Amino acid sequence: MDVVVLDLHGISLVADYFIIASATSTVHAQAVADGILMELKARGYQAVRREGYQHARWILLDYGEVVVHIFQPGERLFYDLEHLWGDAAVVEM
Repeated sequence: MDVVVLDLHGISLVADYFIIASATSTVHAQAVADGILMELKARGYQAVRREGYQHARWILLDYGEVVVHIFQPGERLFYDLEHLWGDAAVVEM
């Protein structure tokens, strides 16, 4: 899934962290989003906003301080959030 976590502290007021992941298809992206939504709901976290689920080219799950981006490969390359937020530190996992 090629996951990257960006630490946006001191860089953005939008969120403290971006989690960026790739999916191979619409079904895969939706399944990843569903898994994240279910797991975090079970832990007491509710997404503030969800976008892009129907077409699943870029699904955004906004948890306030943490925003999850699930991209299909073409969209990830096109929007290139890692470069756009290039001043952010990459969190080692």
